[in-house]
Amino acid sequence: MSDRRSETAAPNGPAEMVRLAAIARRFYLEGRSKVEIAEEFGLSRFKIARDLDAARASGIVRIDIRLLARLAGELSERLREAFGLRRAIVVDTLEDPLETRRALGSVTARLLAEIVRPDEVLGLAWSRSLQAMGTEVVELPRCTVVQLNGVLSEHTEAGGSVETVRRVADLSGGPAYPIYAPLILPDAATAATLRDDPGIAAAFALFDRLTTAVVAIGGWDERNSTVYQALSPRDRERYSRMGVCAELSAQLFDAQGRQVHSDLDERVISISAERLREVPEVVAVAGAGDEAKAVAIGAALRSGLVSTLVTDSAVAEVLLDRRTEGESGAPDLR
Repeated sequence: MSDRRSETAAPNGPAEMVRLAAIARRFYLEGRSKVEIAEEFGLSRFKIARDLDAARASGIVRIDIRLLARLAGELSERLREAFGLRRAIVVDTLEDPLETRRALGSVTARLLAEIVRPDEVLGLAWSRSLQAMGTEVVELPRCTVVQLNGVLSEHTEAGGSVETVRRVADLSGGPAYPIYAPLILPDAATAATLRDDPGIAAAFALFDRLTTAVVAIGGWDERNSTVYQALSPRDRERYSRMGVCAELSAQLFDAQGRQVHSDLDERVISISAERLREVPEVVAVAGAGDEAKAVAIGAALRSGLVSTLVTDSAVAEVLLDRRTEGESGAPDLR
């Protein structure tokens, strides 16, 4: 029989609060329907709906939307919308930059498990965050894994791109196509000779079949770019005068996202920007840097090459602030 007293009970009284809590517990925690709860309490389902609203309004029920792995959901969505990305995934910036890079790598590893499909071709570049990603991958469908550019000698012993490509391929059960060659050569002729090497040529032949490419974005200073570090002081200054402020897989870009062509184009063992533009999904992993790194990331986004960005909250805030201040943004991407 319906208890009419509950229809008129004082909303802030202890008995009423206990009753609202009981109804809310059944609905939110036990997963029972409003009809079932109404039958148990002898009330109409419309009254139950009002009681659930009252439970939320009074603070008895508090709904928190929390993401795992220190993800910043609202910031991710703002960044995605601001730059017309397919996805933006922002992790909380941690006090230790090394821990931030590990967080970026961990999230990227889980993203690949989510978006890579069986028998696809996955391309991997190199950065410290991508190296962390390689150690974090625990699940991946069988796919072909190809290296996107050559290696920097100072990173070969610490676990560079070759090791990352082999580990990811072994985990997926698919073939690996590493590139055993330096990233930057002293001249175009030497680079051309190396590209003709059968092993390197086999990797390059797969660039046309890439379905997902994971790349890094570098700035244009010693702290934020491995390419910059590998060049002579004279070349660094020369490219700076040409307007370079960012690099992506050894491809150079100015602040507006326009590619800066130079002799370096023919001296690198790397996927080209033109080829990268044809890849259906380009995931850029870049963060744990200063404002100069954020400027570089913004430039890369304006290039139109990137469809998904994985970064940290400090970088995301700088990108959004600069866009709010009137800095031109990226066009809508794929």
